[in-house]
Amino acid sequence: MLEAYRQHVAERAALGIPPLPLSKQQAEELVQLLKNPPAGEESFLVELLTYRVPAGVDDAAKVKAGFLAEVAKGEEKCALVSRIKATELLGTMLGGFNIKPLIDLIDDAEVGSVAAEGLKKTLLMFDFFHDVKELADKGSANAKAVMQSWADGEWFTSRPEVPASMKVTVFKVTGETNTDDLSPAPDAWSRPDIPLHALAMLKNPRSGITPEEPGVRGPIKFIEDMRAKGNLVAYVGDVVGTGSSRKSATNSVLWFTGEDIPFVPNKRFGGVCLGSKIAPIFFNTMEDAGALPIEIDVSAMDMGDEVELKVDQATAVVTAFKNGEKIAEAALKTPVILDEVRAGGRIPLIIGRGLTSKAREALGLPASTLFRLPQDPADSG
Repeated sequence: MLEAYRQHVAERAALGIPPLPLSKQQAEELVQLLKNPPAGEESFLVELLTYRVPAGVDDAAKVKAGFLAEVAKGEEKCALVSRIKATELLGTMLGGFNIKPLIDLIDDAEVGSVAAEGLKKTLLMFDFFHDVKELADKGSANAKAVMQSWADGEWFTSRPEVPASMKVTVFKVTGETNTDDLSPAPDAWSRPDIPLHALAMLKNPRSGITPEEPGVRGPIKFIEDMRAKGNLVAYVGDVVGTGSSRKSATNSVLWFTGEDIPFVPNKRFGGVCLGSKIAPIFFNTMEDAGALPIEIDVSAMDMGDEVELKVDQATAVVTAFKNGEKIAEAALKTPVILDEVRAGGRIPLIIGRGLTSKAREALGLPASTLFRLPQDPADSG
């Protein structure tokens, strides 16, 4: 398995992209290798288990969660993964197959507090919320701590706020960018493979954009050289994201402008998108992905510029500066976007707010004032 995997890594590296996440079969083979590790491969095997298996309800995630649960409960001995480490890794898997094992471990003398820490940051609890509440009602100290953490919104406050000032390097595409420019229809076959599909972004020549291989590969090295300067790269356009609804278009933009999602292979979140006009559906998919989309005048922004964005948290107004001079200013579509970015996306924010609300109600606490809430539009008659 390792020889074939390393060959795959080399093939993908030649394209400038990371390897695919492990499949169910690879995860099963990895588990067997972890139980009987070849000499010299120990740290590599743990790295694969930690970072290269999908989270959530993927088939490979089920294999990972099952193995970690056995180790965490002491049912399986593994020299490379302790009970504590196994419990920590269960806590990184976002939801799905990891939830019940964490709840089962919550009162364990050795790893109970570690399981509780994992649950505190897990939003996708659904009906398992009631299992934790029941344990808390029966006197479990760790379950009580989880309930209090949810009520206090620690899943949210533990994440960084949108900074008051951020410097971005401008990657500007003039004119109109539609979703087919970002996620070309002829490359639809590769959309599930986000890094591979992203190579086709802007693959066709246009004003100011020179693809590496016209019709095949976009200006990848050009963008990567921008990233190497140290700032976030902001996707900037006059009109951005028109055309059909394609989450894959957002995925491609975020692959070059966002940040890795911890413990989730080949997916990114965050990033900044600036447009004099951003198409509504594209705007929404950027919100879902935890990006910061801002409709603002970009006429004074040119390719390669360093632009400072100052964000007023109180008014949700963003001011852009170039060379110390103000070049544009605009209010965010809604102040809630600042919370969406902090939460890692609109969906995590909605689910997390609901979890906090349920926990506060269960504990007899008043409604939380932690979050910015959507405001109904004024009645214009």
